[in-house]
Amino acid sequence: MKLAMTFIQLKKAAKEAKAVPAENKRTRIALLGDCATQHLAEAIGGAAHVAGIEAEVFDADYNQIDAQLLDEHSELYAFAPDRVVLFMCTEKLHESFCSLVTTADREGFADKTIERISRYWQVLQANLGQKASILQFNFAELDEGVFGSFAAKTAASFTFQLRKLNALLGQRASAQKSVFIVDLCRIQTNMGQGTFHDDKLYFAAKMPLSLEALSRAAEAVVDVIKALAGKIKKCVVCDLDGTLWGGVVGDDGLTGIQIGELGLGHAFSEMQLWLKELKRRGIILAVCSKNDEDKAKEPFVRHPEMVLRLEDISVFVANWDDKAANLKRIIETLNIGADSVVFLDDNPFERGVVKSLLPDVCVPELPEDPAMYLPYLKSLNLFETASFSEEDEKRTEQYQAEIRREQTQKEFADYGEYLASLDMVARAKPFDEFHFPRIAQLTQRSNQFNLRTVRYTEAQIADIATAEREGKGFITRYFTLKDKFGDHGLVSVLIMEKQDTHTLFISEWLMSCRVLKRGMEEFIINEAVAAAGELGFAEIRAEYIPTAKNAMVKDIYERLGFTRTGENTFCASVEGFTPNTTLIRKASD
Repeated sequence: MKLAMTFIQLKKAAKEAKAVPAENKRTRIALLGDCATQHLAEAIGGAAHVAGIEAEVFDADYNQIDAQLLDEHSELYAFAPDRVVLFMCTEKLHESFCSLVTTADREGFADKTIERISRYWQVLQANLGQKASILQFNFAELDEGVFGSFAAKTAASFTFQLRKLNALLGQRASAQKSVFIVDLCRIQTNMGQGTFHDDKLYFAAKMPLSLEALSRAAEAVVDVIKALAGKIKKCVVCDLDGTLWGGVVGDDGLTGIQIGELGLGHAFSEMQLWLKELKRRGIILAVCSKNDEDKAKEPFVRHPEMVLRLEDISVFVANWDDKAANLKRIIETLNIGADSVVFLDDNPFERGVVKSLLPDVCVPELPEDPAMYLPYLKSLNLFETASFSEEDEKRTEQYQAEIRREQTQKEFADYGEYLASLDMVARAKPFDEFHFPRIAQLTQRSNQFNLRTVRYTEAQIADIATAEREGKGFITRYFTLKDKFGDHGLVSVLIMEKQDTHTLFISEWLMSCRVLKRGMEEFIINEAVAAAGELGFAEIRAEYIPTAKNAMVKDIYERLGFTRTGENTFCASVEGFTPNTTLIRKASD
């Protein structure tokens, strides 16, 4: 299992974080609870520091949720957090339940409680705006010991109401785009109640979590914050022999490898099933194997008990080159950052080579026993996300189409002729509700082609779209692209703010790197200038904010016809603008 950092280690990291200058702390986290939270606040600060997020953490006094939320002049609102963590412990919930006298009140306990929590969210959103995300802990299980197993079927039991409340939390959070659940129940399940809870700590200090569970909870909070900041894993690259099946296919043959229902083969089948679910969620799957390609592919095509098939794999590399070099080629083919890749290999030597030569790649230390691969990987929580859209399910198909495009390009001596052969068609539309999840997701995940790297939740995107419809402040466009090989889907987002009656400012422009250098950048800027002209604006201003990953776009505005007005600021006159040349045509609808 994953060994979380200890509380002592997180406490030390929190101390280091306090020495970071205030101007470098770009994340402000507020923690409110109905129990003792000072140690949790310290652990969150330490976990954030370890994760590379310099944060300032505000911890409200004991049991001050209502006082902090309802007073517009409270310390909470003076702190102006962009992340608010709400931790309401099950023990306090149980006390409230036990105070109820009538059966009717007890049967309505979960419904009444979810309304109270929903009001908390509404008050926070009203006072802080949609830019402040709410991280709500769900409620750990508690065995009341009153009904036994019968508690699971009687609405008058605390167990029944607790489980109903957690289900309601998920439902309400799914409708509140700025609310995210921190799954305390998952931590409890993985740890076991005996390790998760310390009765002496609760009775003596009103701390509902053991120190070990407190560390896990802090890391879970930071995992969500990382996802909101776009620090996510996008791809799993897998070895084959000993990783996706038992045995060596080149030596043992198709019938000799271990996979399926019998023996250890079941562990490998479950591993593949998990990977297939990740692929459905939008994680890219790739293969990197020292093998002859035909032998490596044979199980994917011919073995009846393989869960994964070739169509599930975006990039398949099997040869006798070193794995670090092959992995680097896979990363370049997919055009993603090395820090968004997870590499799975049962061989410690191969893991060591990749760690040494590609230090940004995540390389889990798989256990020696294949039966423990999956429990170990699940415990790492590598694939935390802050969004999910229907387009995620199409990602593998999109990358496979991209590889076909690259193969076709080799048939052309002239790149322009190749682009013309693609028959590219783009759409430019104002933000609409159907696309809110994908638009928000793109702002959270895009790092390289991202001019200002501002992250948005679905709620914030919805607010911007509403303001645009009402003629207040914004002009938005999302862009899709398709060609003869397939549909890239939604690939770019543009948000322009009205600074005054004649000036627009590009407050956000980002694009998927999958469509770089095809004329899409030119198409987008042409559309932006045309939209500005149609609405009577005279100029468009823009800004580039440098990050560690977006140097590729530092000069793009000048390349596309803007004039540099400062170190990283630019301006284009609408009337005098010469449209950029592009081979992408605009869809007629």
